[in-house]
Amino acid sequence: MVCRTTDEYRAMAQAGCLAVGEPAFWAGYDRSSADGFRDYFVQLTECEPARAAKFGMDHYTWLCINPKEAQDVAFARDVMKLIPEFIDRPNVLGIGEIGLNRNTSHEMTIFEEHLDLAVRLNQLVLIHTPHLEDKLKGTVMILSALKNRPDLDPCRVLVDHCEEHTFPLVKEAGYWAGLTLYPTSKLNPKRAADILELYGMDRVWANSAADWGDSDPLALTALADLFPGLRAAQARFFPAGNGTSSPGKSGDIHGTVPEVPESVVPLIPPAARRRVRPSTPRPGKRR
Repeated sequence: MVCRTTDEYRAMAQAGCLAVGEPAFWAGYDRSSADGFRDYFVQLTECEPARAAKFGMDHYTWLCINPKEAQDVAFARDVMKLIPEFIDRPNVLGIGEIGLNRNTSHEMTIFEEHLDLAVRLNQLVLIHTPHLEDKLKGTVMILSALKNRPDLDPCRVLVDHCEEHTFPLVKEAGYWAGLTLYPTSKLNPKRAADILELYGMDRVWANSAADWGDSDPLALTALADLFPGLRAAQARFFPAGNGTSSPGKSGDIHGTVPEVPESVVPLIPPAARRRVRPSTPRPGKRR
């Protein structure tokens, strides 16, 4: 995780984290050239995997130019031209996190061109919805754009940063709904637990925010503590966004084979599937 410390990697390993997923996102400042993004993509596909491996974790990433830096359409297109060079690297999951920041027409143009790229390269899609007062409008804009894309399988699209007023919209549209956890602002573990209790866990991607702001890579452990219906094995491999997973019973990073819902398995990178086994629904129980 490019913006987190070695101590945090160590804490994640001690908590039983198996893997970290880190989408391309804002670097805390606007980059001035496409070459800056080339270096960033190298960091995500070479440097961070090596760093995570020192603590026994796999590292996965998504590639894009984030919506916060996509207002300059010509610049964004120059960055997007770099993506095919990196897309087949073994830790790349797909295109993301794309989407909207201030819901501008330029952001929407680049969002739709990212979707074109994902279709052309046959990639999964991770989408960022705006924060605060722009969230509902931006989510509706994103879902409207996706509705016009019959070439995109909803099962291969994750719409992240959902909150109480947008989560049902995403689920009803048939997409994966992401719950990104923060300590206090945006969506905290308590609110996420309430959402899961109300709507269930099908097609849900819960993850700990681990960005440049106030965030905690271990926030997912707090969600597991607050939501008794989330079994420890399932919590371990809710696919992590730019965060971590919850601790395993043994405390041994590689010592257990987590059981996960069958609906999650397609989103787990092939290299990591050896570490999990699909759960078997109990008779008479809805999962």
